[in-house]
Formats: sequence, C-alpha cells, structure tokens
Amino acid sequence: MNRRAFSATAIAATTASLVPGADTKAPKLKKAVKFGMIGIKGSVEEKFKLAMSCGFPGVELDSPSNIDRDEVVKARDKTGMVIHGVVDSIHWKDTLSSPDEATRARGLAGLRTAIADCKLYGGTTALLVPGVVNKEVDFDTCWKRSTEEVRKALPDAEKHGVKIAIETVWNNFITTPEQLVKYVDQFQSPFVGAYFDISNMIKYGVAPADWIRALGKRMLKFDFKGYSKSKQWVGIGEGDENWPDVLKALAEVGYTGWATAEVGGGPEAKLRDIAARMDKVLGLAG
Repeated sequence: MNRRAFSATAIAATTASLVPGADTKAPKLKKAVKFGMIGIKGSVEEKFKLAMSCGFPGVELDSPSNIDRDEVVKARDKTGMVIHGVVDSIHWKDTLSSPDEATRARGLAGLRTAIADCKLYGGTTALLVPGVVNKEVDFDTCWKRSTEEVRKALPDAEKHGVKIAIETVWNNFITTPEQLVKYVDQFQSPFVGAYFDISNMIKYGVAPADWIRALGKRMLKFDFKGYSKSKQWVGIGEGDENWPDVLKALAEVGYTGWATAEVGGGPEAKLRDIAARMDKVLGLAG
C-alpha cells in the first residue's frame, strides 16, 4: 500500500469510528496475560495449561529471550493457547534513542528478533517502547533517533506481517494522545500502530477513554493494571481508569480483540483472582 492510499484509508477509518450513531455495541474482548505472570515451575505447556484453565486464552511472550522456541510452538499447538504477540524485552536497556550507536544497533537487532519470533509464534504485534527521554537525550532527539531506527525495522515487519506496536509508558517521551497519534502517523504504514497502556497514562491527566477516542483505529491492542491518582498502583478495578467510559470508548472506535493484564502474577489462586477482576472491569462477568 502506498503512502497516499494508506493516508486516505487511515483518515476514512478514523472518521468513521467517530461518527455519532456508529456501532456502539459492547466490545468483544479476550483476556490475556504476560507469560511472566504465570507463576509456577514447570514446562511451557504446563504454564499454558494453567493460564487457560484460569480463563486466559491468550498470552504475550518476551523476545529476545532464552526460551526454547520449539518448545513454545509445540506447547501452543498442543494446548491451543494463542500467543497474540511479543514484548520487546530489551527496549529499556538498549534503547533506540540512545546516544551510543552500538546500543541503538543492539536495540534494532532486538526489535527484529521480536518481530521474527512473533511471526514464528503466530502473533500479530511486537510491543515496543521506542525511546527514553533523560539527561542525555531530549525529547526532539528521542523522537528523531527512535523514528529512524523503527523505519529500519519496517521491512522486517512487512515481510513477516507483524505490526510494531508503540507502547505508552513512563519514559518521559510520549505523554499525550496527540503526540502518540503524530508519532504513529509519521510512518504512514499499516505496520506501525499504538499499544495503549490504560493505567500508565492516568498519571499525565488525560482520561484513558479520551486516549482511546483520539487513537481510534491506530490502537492495535491495550494492556492495563490498576492506577489510582492518590495511591498509585492498586489492584485491577481499584484505580481511576473509569472502566464504563473505557468500554464505551472501545465500542465507539470499534475495538475488538485482546485485553492483556500486566500485573504481578503468581500460582493458580492469584491468576484466578486476576481473571475475575478482569471479567468485572471488562464486562465479561456473568
């Protein structure tokens, strides 16, 4: 798809998602966990089975990692677990915004590995924190460097059919919906989108539902925890996310798909508690 065609399609899709009277039925959501939350000793297959028995049909894995890829694929095929995506595991350490060229190169290699692993596992997204603003890297430099490195990975994303999902975190970089929209749109590619952390961004003063409405079809996936303005990190359902409005916004933009928890995990009892909390806030209970 060329840039002009993509731009026209993106504008039309976003406009349609915001038209009053558009389909606002409850969003069809599926629960997932991060693989590291499955807190038991055992094989990948045993962990997948436990997560599925607790009500999680989906999972995200880290990449690069030292996990046995063949074991993952066999466990996926045997259990039916959906590995819906991967999380770039080195984007905080080897940042794409680093002033050191060798560090950026390692970061780019890690992103390319994450994309390839995602394809192998049957997933659709590689979650990426694109850069970090700090004493060494200002906002504009972070934007420029990370953009250049992400562009280098686009051929890999296109080859494997995996989308690079830019996540919102406390990295002092992208802190408003407008910034995330601009960052994603600059690539003019269907292989770059947004991965919205519903809880992370409460800190910056814009309601999660308003982020979702601004992102529209750019939002590929979302994850969440529980965040309170007064208490900070709390359990799922105990924060200031305003889930009724979040669900309304998800329906308005036509989002269906994965809703992934990102909290401290544990054994079966803990996973069942997380699943029950997710069911409640996502409107899946009953």
